[in-house]
Amino acid sequence: MGCFEPLLVALSTYTAIPVPQFEWNEKNMKYAICWFPAAGLLCGGLLWGWCALAGLLKVSGLLFAAVAVCIPLLVTGGIHMDGYMDTADALASHQPRERKLEIMKDSNCGAFSVLYCGVYLLLDLGLLYELYGMGRVAVLCPIFLLSRALSALCAVNLPNARKSGMLCAYTKNTERKTANLVLITLVCLIALALVLLSPVVGGLALLGAACATLGYRSMALRVFGGVTGDTAGFFLQLCELACLAGGLIGGFLL
Repeated sequence: MGCFEPLLVALSTYTAIPVPQFEWNEKNMKYAICWFPAAGLLCGGLLWGWCALAGLLKVSGLLFAAVAVCIPLLVTGGIHMDGYMDTADALASHQPRERKLEIMKDSNCGAFSVLYCGVYLLLDLGLLYELYGMGRVAVLCPIFLLSRALSALCAVNLPNARKSGMLCAYTKNTERKTANLVLITLVCLIALALVLLSPVVGGLALLGAACATLGYRSMALRVFGGVTGDTAGFFLQLCELACLAGGLIGGFLL
């Protein structure tokens, strides 16, 4: 059972799926971050299943997109969207760095977070609607693994802005060399899968992910002095949106 404990720690942290709970001890946390993309496998698998079912039932594009938007939120319990909203609130405040970090820790939901959550969901809905009409959604199911692998790489390699908090606790005992090797290998395999599924759609989705990663790294270091659990969620959500946008552009080119 011991070899599965890091996987179950990752699933219990980053999904709403009921799994056995284990202590966050040094042994379990060495490789827990390597299993973070497993949550993306669930999101991508369920989206693929819904895509196949929707095709059989001939559901409308709007209904398909509405359910597709909800799938990752229900699987994760909204943990990453929560980080996106907290970070959007902090960025929109135009306050000094320390105040921004305080805003992200505040449990109250600010007006900007609600506004930008609505913007995100509308864009997500629209992109999925268009991609479904093109028959390109299944090609992009691996992006849920990709966004989590890239988010984990950033969490392991970028400085922590607070030196405390959930992300710090999650990564402080990580075996970094092993984690980097596993996560980089996974990113390469996902990239290969996307290109093999569709060189144009998958390739432009990868370009979107690369742009999101570079932009996030620059923003996190410049604005916050590093990463936090909230900024990690912010990046993950934007990375998936950027992948969908890139895939849509690829669909228009075909």
